[in-house]
Amino acid sequence: MISYLKGQAIEVIKGLNNRITLILEVNGIGYDIQIPSRFARQLAPNTELQVFTHLQVREEQPTLYGFTSAAERDLFRQLISVSGIGAQMAIALIDTLGIETLVQAIVTGNVKTLSKTPGVGQKTAERIALELKTKMSQWRQVSGVRADAAAAPSLAILEDVEMTLMALGYENQEIEQALSALGKDELLLKNPAAEEWIRRAIEWLSQ
Repeated sequence: MISYLKGQAIEVIKGLNNRITLILEVNGIGYDIQIPSRFARQLAPNTELQVFTHLQVREEQPTLYGFTSAAERDLFRQLISVSGIGAQMAIALIDTLGIETLVQAIVTGNVKTLSKTPGVGQKTAERIALELKTKMSQWRQVSGVRADAAAAPSLAILEDVEMTLMALGYENQEIEQALSALGKDELLLKNPAAEEWIRRAIEWLSQ
């Protein structure tokens, strides 16, 4: 019904159960839009932005969900189409893994990666991979989201980097941001050495 909204970010509010609401003013009207925490970290008050939205109506109570891109919004819609996956779990999956890693995990059936999301157990992860694997393989080709073996480091590398950086005192949020940034480096993606990933991650975090 509402594909996107363009307006001014007035305020970001963290509510119950860590739900984050963006108040977006559009033509003098303030919209409450629930957004992922990844989105919230990019926002500053009084900035103009475009938010891609999904309207969900439950028990006559409408809720707007907002995303940084049409691809992220469409991925959210795919996730909530899976039996037992509600809006909050879908947002948690996007928040925890990011769009590229999440799509890759679904396409490759990587249950271990999907299960890193709070509230997602092995059976739920298996159901997500089973129901969406074919759809995600087709969808990523038209959406431009990369999700093949070359698009992200192996699970072993990710685990080595995460454990090392956590031991050095970095927070999960910082580690996620570093891995997301490094995942755009074409040359590094071809490098199977965890030591190089760790070195580059520390460099990025030290900037």
